[in-house]
Amino acid sequence: MSTLTHDTTPTAEPSATPRPTTAARRRRTTPNTLLSKGVVNGLLIVAAGYTLMPVTWLLFAATKDHRDLFATSGFAFGDFNLLANLHQVLTFNDGIYLRWFGNSVLYSVVGSAASTFICVATGYAFDKYDFRGKEKLFGLVLGGVLVPTTVIQLPMYLLATKAGVVNTYWALLLPALVNPFGVYLARVFSEGYVPNEILEAARVDGAGELRTFARIALPMLAPGFMTIFLFSFTASWNNFFGALVMLNDEQLYPVNLGLFMWNSVTQQQPEFYSLVITGSLVAVVPLIVAFVCLQRFWRSGLTAGAVK
Repeated sequence: MSTLTHDTTPTAEPSATPRPTTAARRRRTTPNTLLSKGVVNGLLIVAAGYTLMPVTWLLFAATKDHRDLFATSGFAFGDFNLLANLHQVLTFNDGIYLRWFGNSVLYSVVGSAASTFICVATGYAFDKYDFRGKEKLFGLVLGGVLVPTTVIQLPMYLLATKAGVVNTYWALLLPALVNPFGVYLARVFSEGYVPNEILEAARVDGAGELRTFARIALPMLAPGFMTIFLFSFTASWNNFFGALVMLNDEQLYPVNLGLFMWNSVTQQQPEFYSLVITGSLVAVVPLIVAFVCLQRFWRSGLTAGAVK
């Protein structure tokens, strides 16, 4: 009786090609790659410096008194006078600057919140409902993005005159409600964040269309809401020409128009330079705070619809 024996020793598998390690990949970096990275990083540094230079100059200038403002370099400190400058700005002419600052907050926060809600509701309707001529109407809304705001200021002024709202808060709040780019963003966010199956389930459970939007769709669109709000807030805060056309009463001025009026008298009264510079520094603080706190929404808004 013969016994068959089998060699149970596992045969050696052909060794797979080893993947290059991170260090190996780094060693393979070509000079062209390094040159490209260096050029790109250099351009970014130049762009960042160019962007930050005016704010940096503003920060230095706001700390100087009137003599050091013209006697020292723009990027050098003089006698530290920032607190005195702030006190002068906030108390000048019975605190008119605070009034302008409050007006800017009103125009930007209230107007942007109302505009954002309208945009989200409109974008949701364009996305979730089918009706005759929907795409043509949406294209007409998008056409508004191509029209420069400056071009329509005169027609808007004539309409506001007919409506009797010139030189009132409504003269800036009502035009701020229209935001075609916000409608586009809201439709993109609705397509990505609100599944149709969830809406159908809500309707099956007896929820009406308004309740479905308010209780289900709107919370799911919160990232899109914040993104559109941030865009609208920035545009409203920087809206200078609209305020210049619509407003005559300095009590209704936003802060940028008030600073422009102060700056217009600096040739006759040079002491207004300190007021304008320090007031400008205070005026950019809300934008910086909003951008830092909400930058993740800003980035998502910039890339929304990029792969459509």
